[in-house]
Amino acid sequence: MLASASPARLRQLTMAGFSPDVVVSGVDEDDVEEMPTSAMVQELAGRKATAVAALADAVDAIVVGCDSMLALDNSSLGKPRDAEEAVMRWKSMRGRSGVLTTGHCVIDVRTGARAVGVGETVVRFGMPSDDEIAAYVATGEPLAVAGAFTLDGVSAPFIDGVDGDPGAVIGISLPLFRSMLRDVGVSVVDLWN
Repeated sequence: MLASASPARLRQLTMAGFSPDVVVSGVDEDDVEEMPTSAMVQELAGRKATAVAALADAVDAIVVGCDSMLALDNSSLGKPRDAEEAVMRWKSMRGRSGVLTTGHCVIDVRTGARAVGVGETVVRFGMPSDDEIAAYVATGEPLAVAGAFTLDGVSAPFIDGVDGDPGAVIGISLPLFRSMLRDVGVSVVDLWN
């Protein structure tokens, strides 16, 4: 089960041979106390996975929850509140680098085994013009994603590169997911379609 409404995470898992049921956790993401970005995303990923694992439908499930934020200038940046914030964020990011941090939590509901981990990837932002930023924000995409950008969507031309796992930026680090499955006693190949 995927404890996330993220179409990018679902697409990644599907392309990698899985067919998860999607169950949105409904966890409030705004009440996490201020802490380092890696601790915050790990906490939120754990809350999401735990909420879904507690459902009756999850009796025999492997549940994965994820949460992502961009660390930039000692701030943890999730989804922008509105278009104005997305424009300001892009103007501050262009020509710079930030760290996209994705927390992961895997729970084997049958055994109660649990593993948590964090994937961090440096993202190097390009130099889009003010007009390009305005056009991008007008697509609505940056309002739906952590950090106000994607690697696999409309903003891809504005990303100069990444150092680390691009999958963690898109939504889920598949190598980390595989390792965490092993930690709870499950082989990744046993979950393939």
